[in-house]
Amino acid sequence: MLKGKHIVLGITGSIAAYKAAYLLRLLVKKGAEVQVVMTPAAKEFITPVTLSPLSGKPVVSEFFAANDGQWHSHVDLGLWADAMLIAPATAASIGKMAHGVADNMLITTYLSMKAPVFVSPAMDLDMYKHPSTQANLKLLQTYGNHIIEPGFGELASGLEGKGRMEEPEAIVAYLENYFAKSADMKGEKVLITAGPTYEKIDPVRFIGNYSSGKMAYALAEVCAQRGAEVYLVSGPVALETPAGNIHRIDVESAEEMYQACIEHFPSCQTAILCAAVADYRVAEISDNKIKREESGELSLHLLPNKDIAAALGERKQPSQYLLGFALETHNESQHAEAKLRRKNLDAIVLNSLQDQGAGFRHDTNKVSILSAEERLDFPLKTKKEVASDIIDYILKNRKNK
Repeated sequence: MLKGKHIVLGITGSIAAYKAAYLLRLLVKKGAEVQVVMTPAAKEFITPVTLSPLSGKPVVSEFFAANDGQWHSHVDLGLWADAMLIAPATAASIGKMAHGVADNMLITTYLSMKAPVFVSPAMDLDMYKHPSTQANLKLLQTYGNHIIEPGFGELASGLEGKGRMEEPEAIVAYLENYFAKSADMKGEKVLITAGPTYEKIDPVRFIGNYSSGKMAYALAEVCAQRGAEVYLVSGPVALETPAGNIHRIDVESAEEMYQACIEHFPSCQTAILCAAVADYRVAEISDNKIKREESGELSLHLLPNKDIAAALGERKQPSQYLLGFALETHNESQHAEAKLRRKNLDAIVLNSLQDQGAGFRHDTNKVSILSAEERLDFPLKTKKEVASDIIDYILKNRKNK
């Protein structure tokens, strides 16, 4: 899976830098073309003279070549690469990456990178466990970076604990697995609904909910990264469209979302209904702003909206896979199982407002996936990781339909 891939290998100032030579050799043996970028501190642990023959390219470390003043373009590297791997990544470099401190060639290359970035931390156990390091790693994950967890073992300090840079063979396997997945949805079309819907009361007021759209947008990003063409039907959210082959269709009301889904579902192999669609709409929308002083008490007559999940469940063909979401506050499993059957879904993702860090507005989520045959429970993860778990589940179980 690495043959012909362009990989920028970033090396920072850690004693684990010696592993970078083995890592570089493995990447080249797998057929990758590798450009090494080092921090000045990294050269205290391993020299460019060692690394350049292994990669077949001059090592980049400074902004300008010392002998002729030639500029090393971090922008060009960001466009050239299929992936950037930073191994080892020290606490200092992780902090600079998290906060955009562009004081060396490696960090400027990272900030210019268009390709996915993989970070393999290496440091002593106390540094790794420190709240600032953990916060920086979590921040990098929210940016879309992939963290390759360090191993547990003997450290340079003589102590034992978590902080050892992962072994080169495992890092290469991680990259191969990523690139294998990046093509497993190639040629597919996926429909995803996102965010809340707003049901107008008058020109300035509406009925809505707290959905941020983060979970659905993470799903859209993962599907696009894995080769799918995504139709993202989005209610009002304050999110940018993820990179990739994603057609964003902005809607406001449940009726508008319903019409968009009915239009695009027939051409899609998979539909993921992640939006928090309003169950009711106002029967009579006022043409003018309702004045409290004139109206006094206000009663709203609400009518049920069309059920998007049930409508798609009725239209679903044997070749299509339909996954819904259930956000519950009580009797979670019973409500999710009933929705699964009632709406003819293939599976349903359950999350509960009772779980800390799950549900609306969070960057994390804790979910269970239920089908007629099984239930899988997952721990609290970032929404990007949850999205990957959900897509893995769909691909595995869709083959068994």
